[in-house]
Amino acid sequence: MRIVVTGATGNVGTSVLDALGRDDAVTSILGIARRLPAASFAKTEFAAADVTHDKLASLLRGADCVVHLAWLIQPSHDEATLRRTNVDGSQRLFEAVVEAGVPALVVASSVGAYSPRADAQPVDESWPTEGIPASWYSRQKAEVERRLDRLDADHPDLRVVRMRPAVTTKRDAASGQRRLFAGPFLPTALLRPGWIPFVPDVPGLTLQLVHADDVGDAYRRAALSDARGAFNIAGEPVLDPIAIAGALETRSLKLSAGILRGAARATWLARLQPTSPDWIDLALGSPVLDTARARSELGWIPARPADETLREVVAGVRDGAGRATPPLQPGRRGAELRARVGGEEL
Repeated sequence: MRIVVTGATGNVGTSVLDALGRDDAVTSILGIARRLPAASFAKTEFAAADVTHDKLASLLRGADCVVHLAWLIQPSHDEATLRRTNVDGSQRLFEAVVEAGVPALVVASSVGAYSPRADAQPVDESWPTEGIPASWYSRQKAEVERRLDRLDADHPDLRVVRMRPAVTTKRDAASGQRRLFAGPFLPTALLRPGWIPFVPDVPGLTLQLVHADDVGDAYRRAALSDARGAFNIAGEPVLDPIAIAGALETRSLKLSAGILRGAARATWLARLQPTSPDWIDLALGSPVLDTARARSELGWIPARPADETLREVVAGVRDGAGRATPPLQPGRRGAELRARVGGEEL
């Protein structure tokens, strides 16, 4: 099989390439990214292309499946730019898949596409995907879901899979995720057991983590199977603030959502960190995922416990871990400052 992967050099993309490269059923992989990596991957060649404006159909012809991962998190101060890539770029990719006659498409949706739930009862894939209105990320993921509804209806012969993972991370993504969510002023030297001052204990806050390599395996299974529809992907156990504090060997401190949101807003507006305050609304509103369908239909089982994944990525941020691809390479704090924190995608 020949597989094409967009957004191939990021957190999930590199794990997807690794998983596909190990599978004997995969003969070749084309990784599409805006910037070419220095790293090499088994069975993989790369092409530089941007889903917002480059011609895509010619790159997709001959593929047995396209895995669409391209998505921007920054610049958080420019939602129009984010939408051009995330929503309009996804629509261009869907049209190119149809034009190229590709028989299967696997798309990165997210837990963020789901409508809120007021309790911690896990939801399956039938839960509404209307998003969390306060969150730009959630609104855009929900809109891509609506585009996929139309694609499904208009092209019933195209096998469409929607992957809805929880928060996804790994050690190799630590530097990239620090740039995306914490910024250059994070005191990384404090990110060691017993040194972190506290974990915010906000009512309703839970963290459902999944290791990117487990997510890569789920994408591999979806791409190479005859599966259709949506799949929740999440690790275990679900972590509340007490469990997070225990995993990081620190304490929890009770805070209100308003205080946390206000602190995020003030530091974001001051360009001290790149995460817009609506991510607090997303964290507090997203439901817990039930992964029974992925386990039964894809045979997927997460190999890495969520608390171990959390410790791994925190240590990776402290150590400046990364990989030789533009989104994941370590360092670059000077570039973050020159770009005005949260003002450009790095």
